Amino acid sequence: MSTTQSERLRGLLEPLVSARDLDLEEVEVTPAGRRRVLRVVVDSDDGVQLDTCAELSRDISKALDDTDAMGQVPYVLEVTSPGAERPLTEPRHYRRATGRLMRARLTDDGELVARIVSVDDEGLDLEVPGVKGRKPTARRLAFEEISKARVEIEFNRKPEDKAAGEDDESKEEA
Repeated sequence: MSTTQSERLRGLLEPLVSARDLDLEEVEVTPAGRRRVLRVVVDSDDGVQLDTCAELSRDISKALDDTDAMGQVPYVLEVTSPGAERPLTEPRHYRRATGRLMRARLTDDGELVARIVSVDDEGLDLEVPGVKGRKPTARRLAFEEISKARVEIEFNRKPEDKAAGEDDESKEEA
């Protein structure tokens, strides 16, 4: 996709996405046989509901039909939210992943797996899991120290102790 087409598509789609209080994360056009696939990735601090994607897809489809932004070649439109293992590239991505485990490649060629505790304009506060029975440690990491990062999927994460205790207390009161 040419830079000009990418810019035109972003310019056309951004107001439609913003009108639904979403962020336009990615616009990608890829060949698929005799057609192309236009993939529009959107996100928000509260996540994206399937119904919202469907409504936005209808809005985008109408806007594309009213312009020549996609040219004359047939295309398939996909409106989606980011996948669970999407790259973390913007401060808002890290903020949305607060509480989750991430794997980061650092600019000094090191690698780090840690839980995101909090995020501000300069970087992250992390909890690095302890090794061999040791307690987790706190670490501060500036965004400039990260070359690549993504959320790690956790299939067997243990519930928080405090949350479990609150559930027990609320059952006793009932």
